[in-house]
Amino acid sequence: MEDKTQKEPKEKAEKQNLKAELERCLKEKEEYLNGWKRAKADLINYKNEEGERIKDFIDYTKVDLILKILPILDNLERAEKHISEKEKDNKVIHGFIQIKKQIEDFLKKEEVKEIEVLGKKFNPETTEAIEEIDLPGKEPGTVAEVVRKGYKFKEKVIRPARAKIIKYKQN
Repeated sequence: MEDKTQKEPKEKAEKQNLKAELERCLKEKEEYLNGWKRAKADLINYKNEEGERIKDFIDYTKVDLILKILPILDNLERAEKHISEKEKDNKVIHGFIQIKKQIEDFLKKEEVKEIEVLGKKFNPETTEAIEEIDLPGKEPGTVAEVVRKGYKFKEKVIRPARAKIIKYKQN
């Protein structure tokens, strides 16, 4: 039979081994858990960033399509200016005007807004000056005539307006 004094050091050594193993396992568990949490956070961040990239790509393709539609709208507006009030009762002309209205409604739904520049101070961020004209009595640097409308998509200028600007007086 084993002596009680011999048994105690063995038990004590086993307890210390078990305690050390438990501490090692707890430390390892904590490392794995923290690694898993970091990986999960990285995945969530990646998904969010990828979602933003996809949204930006969709907006980019929308802008590309919108920029192809705008010259059509420009031509419809130019043609409409040459229609007299008497001719507007014609069904064909009325249909033509409705097509223009549908394009305008589509652009509005897609968050495309016309940039209002006529009569306002020239702003190079929204307007491209194509000519300076002399208009006595008018405020210099003001947009006198819009040659081509400008547009914004979600508050970003996608096509600046082209305009004639009132000439600054030279001393």
